[in-house]
Amino acid sequence: MASPDNLAGPLASLYEARKGVYPKKVDGPFRRFKWLVMAVTLAIYYGTPWIRWDRGPYAPDQAVLVDLANRRFYMFQIEIWPHEFYYVAGLLIMAGIGLFLVTSAVGRAWCGYACPQTVWTDLFQHVDRLVDGDRNAQIRLANGPWTFEKISKRTIKYLIYLTIAFWTGGAWIMYFADAPTLTVQFWSGQAAPVAYGTVAVLTATTFILGGFMREQVCIYMCPWPRIQTAMMDEKSLLVTYKDWRGEPRGSVKKAQAHPGAFGDCIDCNQCVAVCPTGIDIREGPQIGCITCALCIDACDGVMKQVGRPRGLIDYCTLDDAAVEKTGGQGKPVIKTLLRPRTLIYFGVWGAIGLAMLFSLGQRTRLDLAVQHERSPLYVQLSDGHIRNNYTLKLRNMETRPRKVEIGVSGLDGAQLWTEAGSRETATQRLTLDLTPDSVTRVKLFVAAPGQGPARQDFTIETRGLDGDPRGDADTIQFDRPGTGQ
Repeated sequence: MASPDNLAGPLASLYEARKGVYPKKVDGPFRRFKWLVMAVTLAIYYGTPWIRWDRGPYAPDQAVLVDLANRRFYMFQIEIWPHEFYYVAGLLIMAGIGLFLVTSAVGRAWCGYACPQTVWTDLFQHVDRLVDGDRNAQIRLANGPWTFEKISKRTIKYLIYLTIAFWTGGAWIMYFADAPTLTVQFWSGQAAPVAYGTVAVLTATTFILGGFMREQVCIYMCPWPRIQTAMMDEKSLLVTYKDWRGEPRGSVKKAQAHPGAFGDCIDCNQCVAVCPTGIDIREGPQIGCITCALCIDACDGVMKQVGRPRGLIDYCTLDDAAVEKTGGQGKPVIKTLLRPRTLIYFGVWGAIGLAMLFSLGQRTRLDLAVQHERSPLYVQLSDGHIRNNYTLKLRNMETRPRKVEIGVSGLDGAQLWTEAGSRETATQRLTLDLTPDSVTRVKLFVAAPGQGPARQDFTIETRGLDGDPRGDADTIQFDRPGTGQ
């Protein structure tokens, strides 16, 4: 049997050691767009918990809040209760279809611009340039000995990493409690242990994934690069190196010495130097490409310097690539985007969104659930009437107290009263006061004449008396003698 030492070599050869990636600073329209997306997404993430939204005196004033203690989700004017979780499911479905839409249209643009891993990795790479310098300086420092300068720069950089990671974890917990209050409790040591634990875990994961693993998360850990191939086809826009134009490669001097013998690519490797995942786009489509298009900015800059047309690396579909290889002209971008597949995705996405908005606008803020008490099934009163007992759950989803009316239909001669009343005070309709944003349990007694079917369906209904008459109803059974236990 082979010893572990003998197996170490063959097994080790199955895994490639990580090569350091040191992206070079670049400027261009796609880089500026990445700056914009990073600024907007980080501002939304860090700033949203601090936005206030007045919902009245009976509800929290934080614009976006996941109130686990009271089982509520607030998003500006929208309030989601636990029984309305299907709205959250709808948002997740919209997010999935939106991701399919973006991928079918422009490849992995989500990965290149808005994915949290991309945003924080980009932020940490800017910290690298701030502390260590640009690409060449970073490589020299990484390969150099551990001098005082290297130790001091590493210390400063890692402290900045930790600060960013800490505020990332700290911002997350602000979505689950009132942000100003939780901040005071956190720094005074009065917050719940789960708050400190959550911040610690998210600080560690952000520090490790954004600071050290970076492109490994995109290439090895994330499942989306494997899934995205099913979302793309020959008509999807991809970052493409036009080899029919660039090959064979040769420097400017060689091209000048041998006119017509070389393509436009001068083999400067700037497209590789700026890539945040360290790939060479000239090798064709590959799993490491996140479609950030920084290689387009770098290549266009070089082409401008050497006096050649831009677009050697560009967004291009496989269909257009085949046309351009034969000297033809590809379709305009707008026609590429507005094709049946993307329009269907957009239509489904929009339909779900409109349906949810319509449902939100039409939903009642008063909910009724009725349970028939089975012990006893019924009670025969001295005047010959039969009494059934019910438990009502009245859910007031408004952030204000409400006055509502309870009535019945489909049960002739029925009279109602609650535990606070009596048979002598029974009426055909009752008025109740509901506290804000709460569920009120009421024991309801319903008496009806003894003559009638043994089991009769009827409806208990409620409606508002405060200017909003919308309510709810629940159909239940009324039992008389002869139904059995």
